[in-house]
Amino acid sequence: MSDLLKFLQKYSSWLLFAIYVTASCVLLFTANPYQHHVYLSSASAVSTAVYETSREVTGYFALRDINDDLQRRNSDLELEIYRLKEELRRRDENALLDTMKVDPSLSRYSFIIAHVINNSTIHPHNYITINKGALDGIRPEMGVMDQNGIVGVVNIVGDHSARLISLLNPYLRISCKVKGQEHVGSLTWDGHSPDEAILEELPSHAVFNPGDTIVTSGYSSMFPEGVPVGTVVNGSRDRDDDNFFALRVKLFTDFTTLSTVRVIVDSLSHELSIVEKDIDPIPSR
Repeated sequence: MSDLLKFLQKYSSWLLFAIYVTASCVLLFTANPYQHHVYLSSASAVSTAVYETSREVTGYFALRDINDDLQRRNSDLELEIYRLKEELRRRDENALLDTMKVDPSLSRYSFIIAHVINNSTIHPHNYITINKGALDGIRPEMGVMDQNGIVGVVNIVGDHSARLISLLNPYLRISCKVKGQEHVGSLTWDGHSPDEAILEELPSHAVFNPGDTIVTSGYSSMFPEGVPVGTVVNGSRDRDDDNFFALRVKLFTDFTTLSTVRVIVDSLSHELSIVEKDIDPIPSR
C-alpha cells in the first residue's frame, strides 16, 4: 500500500494532467456538434481498419483449410470426368459393335474392342500395347485389326493389358493372297516404311496388277478370310527364288495414328489347336 501511495505522490502531476485532458476532450466532443461528428468519423475509420486487419489475419490462417477443400473438390471433379470419359468410351464401343456386320459364314468370329495405349513404328521390331487383357477375354495368338485392315497378333497377355506383335515387325508373317485369286503368300515387313509391307512366296504364274487388293487367306484362326490388308504397288521376282513373286503392298492401316482396334475371337481356335497338333504317324504293320 505504501508503494502505491509513493507512486501516486511521485506522478500526481501527470495523473492530474491526464484527468484534465480526458475531461476536456469529453466536454469538447460531447458539447460541440462539429467536434462530435469528427470524433465519430475518426472512430469509425479506426474501428474499420482494425476489423479489416483482423479479417485479413484470420483469413490468412484459414487459407490452408480453403486450399484443402479446393483440392478435394478438384479431385472429385477429375474423378467425375474420368467416369464420364469411360462411359463415353463404353458407349462408343457398343455403337461400334452394333455397326459391325459379320458374314454368316464367319459367325464363328466375334470381336473385343480395345484401345491402343502404346505403339511404336520407328524400331526394327515394333510392338503395340492395348488396354484389354486376360480378364477381358484376350488370349495369345489372337489376330488384331482396326477399321481399315490388319494390325498385328497378340503376343503377351496380362490381366488388364496385352502386347501385340505389330505388323511392322519382321517376326510376324501373315498368310495373304490377292483378292479374287487362290495363290497364297506370306506378308512380312521389310523394316523400311511403316506404310508398306512385302507379300512373298507367290508362285510365278500368279496374276496381279498394281492396285489389286491384298486380303488375308483365312489359313489360320488368327484372321478370317478376306480381311483387307492393302493394295499392290509393284512386283518383282523373289530374290531368293525366281519361281516366286514378291509384291510390295501399300497398307490400309495407318500405324502412326492407331487408336481403336478389334481383337478377333475365333470360337473354334481351341478345337483347331487340338486337331492340328502333330501326331505320331500310323505305325506300320
